[in-house]
Amino acid sequence: MKKRALILVFGLLTIFLAACGGSKPKINQKPYEDKQFLMGTYVQMRIYDDGKKEVLKPAFKRVKELADKITVNQKGSEIDEINQEAGVKPVKVTDDMYYLLKEAYKYSEDSKGGFDMAIGSITSLWRIGFPDARKPDQSEIDQALKLVNYHDVVFNDDEQTVFLKEKGMKLDLGAIAKGYITDEVVKVMKENGVTTAIIDLGGNVFVMGNSPRGNQKEDWTVGIQDPNQARNVVLGSVPETNMSLVTSGIYERYLEVDGKTYHHLFNPKTGYPFDNDLAGVTIVSKKSIDGDGLSTAVFSMGVKDGMKYVEDLKDTEAIFVTRDDKVYVTSGLKDVFELNKEAGYTMGDEKDMN
Repeated sequence: MKKRALILVFGLLTIFLAACGGSKPKINQKPYEDKQFLMGTYVQMRIYDDGKKEVLKPAFKRVKELADKITVNQKGSEIDEINQEAGVKPVKVTDDMYYLLKEAYKYSEDSKGGFDMAIGSITSLWRIGFPDARKPDQSEIDQALKLVNYHDVVFNDDEQTVFLKEKGMKLDLGAIAKGYITDEVVKVMKENGVTTAIIDLGGNVFVMGNSPRGNQKEDWTVGIQDPNQARNVVLGSVPETNMSLVTSGIYERYLEVDGKTYHHLFNPKTGYPFDNDLAGVTIVSKKSIDGDGLSTAVFSMGVKDGMKYVEDLKDTEAIFVTRDDKVYVTSGLKDVFELNKEAGYTMGDEKDMN
């Protein structure tokens, strides 16, 4: 009787494990994939789980839904409404937007304003990345700087409203929005049973599960963007799984005026692009919204202070590329980062940091 009972219990346990997803999903070598131009960039998703092709549809739908709320240059978006009502009245927003704005405020605080969610009056002057981009007059910049102050963003948790104190203030979440959207796509994937995928929102990359190569226990090999070259040119790589990698660099969007190049990462204190030793920063983190916010905040600090800042963070690593073609990595990546020797960079020594 005992033997029969054990067999019965084992059988029930097997059924239970299968019902709870205990059976391993079949992972394909060739993914289901789609690529669409959204938010001014190419969004690409690859799903390797067999039979999960249809998950691409709700994943892209979520991207479009959030982009319609967040895009600052889109009439009718929630951000546009908040900016239009600056100095006039609070605006009630959706759960998505309220969470994102609170996170943006957190990073504005943590970076001591190196990242400022209220940078919109400056970015809308320069318009870098758009056909009408221009270098504003100093008087225009001085006037716009008076409106760059995240402390003047007022939240009401009970009413879920957001209010900009000064008329003319503008929010710009371009430095954090793609990170939030990436995390939301990861949620959609997981809710639909996807275990192995690559999500790329134009520089915001999230790798789920393990590479389908070999025994499917290998981490993905993720290329790190060369900040001095066009997208998809890599300077090195790191092995990662279930992690986000976000790169901010001077290569993405820029404006040339009288022989001088102005990139799109703005210093909220000067109204001009950051002018320091960095050409690019890649943040490796569990959540893409953290990587997005940190990549701009850390870029504002320069390599020495940026390294110190990231080393104190949990589950977060960084790769810094300087303008003099040196690469620095935080301690957690020192043994795994592989430099592409043909890219023309050398590994920097912390003793040489300014």
